[in-house]
Amino acid sequence: MIANELDKAGIPVAIITAFKSIAFNVGGNRIINGGKFTSPAGNPDLPPEREKAFRRQLVDLALKAIQEPIEAQKIYNVEEA
Repeated sequence: MIANELDKAGIPVAIITAFKSIAFNVGGNRIINGGKFTSPAGNPDLPPEREKAFRRQLVDLALKAIQEPIEAQKIYNVEEA
């Protein structure tokens, strides 16, 4: 997986995906649980303003994840309010 090779090279990577189990099984270290498989970086079922907030939360969470040192594989979830 490209993300693992980038991590080994010292470039932190966060994977935003709808398939968290696949990302976990192939060894992804920082996995962001995204939307549906047709829109992993969003959720078109939400009203426009909530969908925009959801996308922003995904990006913010990914940025937070890449700042954390890797101790073990971790799956991050967006807090839905």
